[in-house]
Amino acid sequence: MAWAGHGSQFFFAVDSDAAPELVIDDFAAKPLEQLPGTHLWFATADVEPVGRLHQFHYLVNGEKFGGSPDVPAFGPLSYLEEGVPSGKLSEKIIHTSKIYDGMKSEYWIYVPAEYDAKTPAALMVFQDGGGYIHRDDIDPTLNVIDNLIAQKKIPVMICVFINPGDIADAPGTPTYNFVKAYGEKWQRTLKDSMRSTLYDTVSDRYARLLRDEILADVGAKYNLRRDAYSHAITGLSSGGICSFNAAWQMPDEFSRVISWIGSFTSIQWKEDPANPDGGQDYPEKILREPKRNIRVWLQDGANDMENAKYGSWPLANIRMANSLKTKGYDFHFSFGKGTHNPGQGSAEFPEEMVWLWRDYDASKTEHEFVADPEEKDRPYFRVGIVGRD
Repeated sequence: MAWAGHGSQFFFAVDSDAAPELVIDDFAAKPLEQLPGTHLWFATADVEPVGRLHQFHYLVNGEKFGGSPDVPAFGPLSYLEEGVPSGKLSEKIIHTSKIYDGMKSEYWIYVPAEYDAKTPAALMVFQDGGGYIHRDDIDPTLNVIDNLIAQKKIPVMICVFINPGDIADAPGTPTYNFVKAYGEKWQRTLKDSMRSTLYDTVSDRYARLLRDEILADVGAKYNLRRDAYSHAITGLSSGGICSFNAAWQMPDEFSRVISWIGSFTSIQWKEDPANPDGGQDYPEKILREPKRNIRVWLQDGANDMENAKYGSWPLANIRMANSLKTKGYDFHFSFGKGTHNPGQGSAEFPEEMVWLWRDYDASKTEHEFVADPEEKDRPYFRVGIVGRD
């Protein structure tokens, strides 16, 4: 079973003894053609609209079979347009942290072709950064950035793609001991536990790593804007809550956030006595704590995870969106049908970036973000029960 697409043009193939039919989204089933002498069947199809997530499955003898709920159809801005110059991605850089007791982090710096060292550039930081640096992968981020800068829909920006750190080479340190104990408690690997400690903890520690170590090093090499108005941060899953948390903790450092399938759940709840809050507390923190001057795009899908240990990702993101609405934040909530997968966020990434950086004025260093007037008149996000009578 396989599928591939470019823009709206898709190809589907499946191995089946009986003749299958293809169902895309909620449209009528379409028969497939058989490759003579084989059990392979194939079809081509227009999958629209682009810039959105789609779903498909097969029907074999009237029974649902295979498919995927996470099929992004990329729009033209996700492919490098003719005549648009490409920037330069650095070699992998290894950083050894003081804030995390010898943890080693790897990151890449992307410098767009339009960057001029005489003019300070905006900044955007990507968590789980290695997943964004390949132009032909499911996250064609570099193409989008190049296209939007060329069209002047976003400012010239330096991008930092940072992976979660590795504490394996610093045994016996406080960070190592904490991460090792957490991994043993929850049956997670040392590296996975380090990622959760970095990303899921509700504190300013990771934000300080970015500000005081990583971005200090990047700023020594490139001319960066220093104002939060010109700084954005993004990530997916635990990297999504991490990005929101960094802006929440340091709104004077990051004012623009994109969170895909964010893990606003209890993953690090009470693991560290110094930081007892968990991600599940953020909807109430938004309501009860002073408003931060940040702009937030949230994305999730109705079929995202339900976890017996930590809670519901979809419900958590709905709660986040409603809290942001109640408090009058400048936010957007994109809620689809996908699973815990970057497909929807990636398909929408051009739209997300234009929204996030809209009205950006390089002559300014600050701006008060307020709710879109149209959002004030829209209802709260409601939940419908599916799968049960």
